[in-house]
Amino acid sequence: MSDGFNRKRRILVCCGTGCLANNSMNVLSEIKKEIDKAGADVSVETVVKSTGCNGLCEKGPVVKIEPDDISYFRVKVEDAGEIVEKTILKGEVIDRLLYFDFSLKKRVKTHKESEFYRRQMKLALRNIGEIDPVSIEDYIERGGYRALKKALFEMKRSDIIPEVIKSGLRGRGGAGFPTGIKWKQCDSVKAFPKYVICNGDEGDPGAFMDRSIMEGDPHSIIEGMIIAAYAVGAEEGFAYIRDEYSLAIKNMSKAMEEARKCGYLGENILGSGFSFDIQIVRGGGAFVCGESTALMASIEGKIGEPRAKYIHSTEKGLWGQPTILNNVETWVNIPLIIDKGGEWYSTVGTERSKGTKVFSLVGKVKNTGLVEVPMGTTLRELIFDIGGGIIGNKKFKAVQIGGPSGGCIPEELLDLEVDFESLKKADSMMGSGGVIVMDERTCMVDVARYYLGFLSEESCGKCVPCREGIKRMLEILNDICEGRGEREDIDRLIEISEMVSEASLCGLGKSSPNPVITTIKYFKDEYLEHIVNKRCSAGVCKNLTEFIIDENRCTGCDVCRRNCPGGAISGELKKSHSINQLRCIKCGNCMDVCRFNAIKVGQGVAL
Repeated sequence: MSDGFNRKRRILVCCGTGCLANNSMNVLSEIKKEIDKAGADVSVETVVKSTGCNGLCEKGPVVKIEPDDISYFRVKVEDAGEIVEKTILKGEVIDRLLYFDFSLKKRVKTHKESEFYRRQMKLALRNIGEIDPVSIEDYIERGGYRALKKALFEMKRSDIIPEVIKSGLRGRGGAGFPTGIKWKQCDSVKAFPKYVICNGDEGDPGAFMDRSIMEGDPHSIIEGMIIAAYAVGAEEGFAYIRDEYSLAIKNMSKAMEEARKCGYLGENILGSGFSFDIQIVRGGGAFVCGESTALMASIEGKIGEPRAKYIHSTEKGLWGQPTILNNVETWVNIPLIIDKGGEWYSTVGTERSKGTKVFSLVGKVKNTGLVEVPMGTTLRELIFDIGGGIIGNKKFKAVQIGGPSGGCIPEELLDLEVDFESLKKADSMMGSGGVIVMDERTCMVDVARYYLGFLSEESCGKCVPCREGIKRMLEILNDICEGRGEREDIDRLIEISEMVSEASLCGLGKSSPNPVITTIKYFKDEYLEHIVNKRCSAGVCKNLTEFIIDENRCTGCDVCRRNCPGGAISGELKKSHSINQLRCIKCGNCMDVCRFNAIKVGQGVAL
């Protein structure tokens, strides 16, 4: 098995969700066909595998060829024959399929040379894109289940939790509670049975970190859960996975089957006398089920509503028994910590935020995808060095980090280090790791409205502050965006935000005002512009927007007219154009496509 893995040429085709959407499964099938056509010698010496997400989702499908260390991007089905003929048979590199790095201003042979990958540190994502996610042989070849064997046969059970504490690992689901301390609390409770839960109910808009890990490296999650179960004496575990994540459920299920067949999961694991098994529970379809106590209620078959946490889940959790619950990214770090040691892990990151963090980098950024960086990396590095900057080289405006309960961070804080403490000081939070980049065409009042709309729909309604407070804030934001805002609305929003934050039952309610608080704190001028001037300078709020063409800048290139869905723009080639306001549907296409900055938002709209 080892010889085959290391010596054969490997063609790795990304079949994560992003690449699947771009037809990567057919690319995989076509490459396999072309390899078979090339003859027995080639097919015996070449292995074609599907892998999880490679990270640079915007450039998929991705095909990597090893040991040649060649990476091809945006590969199409019709490219398969050329890849086999030129690269596999002749050793030639196909330049047009290489990644063009705008920072380096050249094409790079391997993805490892690009700024996007070179600046990352892959610990949690160490196997994704390198192995077939459902192949236990591939996982073992890369050191998989080595940590489990070490825990079972080379360590005392009592040594495991201190090692996790020493690592400084904090929960990656958002709250950042020290993982080892949580385990210690559960271990100290002498009540049985105990349970171990993986939270894979990732519901934040724009987030796909946990999804990619479950799809691309399910065995790491399983191994981490087994180690935790052994440490606290649990015999049963649950992987709670968002119902929409069909590929994650499929790959996790297959990985568990393989682990049972090979003796890593189930009765008498590896002959150690320790037994532990995991079953998958499909999510209840509600954002609030990502909250720990609501998640446990859902597993129990109840309505997914949170409860007050004056009693910790480590004491009374699932079915009233001691329970450890961590999210996907936390679990995949455990095998690494046990294998290499907590002290080694603690050398990465900052003083109080150890290790790395996985982010989904999306929005108005050139390089969208899955990113893993050491804690303490600045937002500027994340967005401009790894992300490549803003699409169309437009002006950066803000970044939303931490999901709908996170905050919007402005340009003046771009050098903020991304760790638990720094983000909290900026009235934001780490959250699960969604990073949404916004440019000058983003209206910050509308952003706050969008997230409050999402949270209003997803509130379970159990407590009045969350249920009614979010709804009232949303009504005020709707009024402001539609031109009915008053100066007093800003003070009302702040007052309600404080109440909701203080009095809500669970984390969803307590953190829900963050988008409002941060947009008022950093972009108060936009609120005043909407309220006083009845104008949305970003051109997003339709009632407050009137697009006009600056005749001194307009070159008559006709691009705006050809891209106007309402047919509101008229004009001759090489002559200044104009907009018929009665026909304009306020979509902003003209402003987005204009290369000469000739489309402007008017100075105010009379209501």
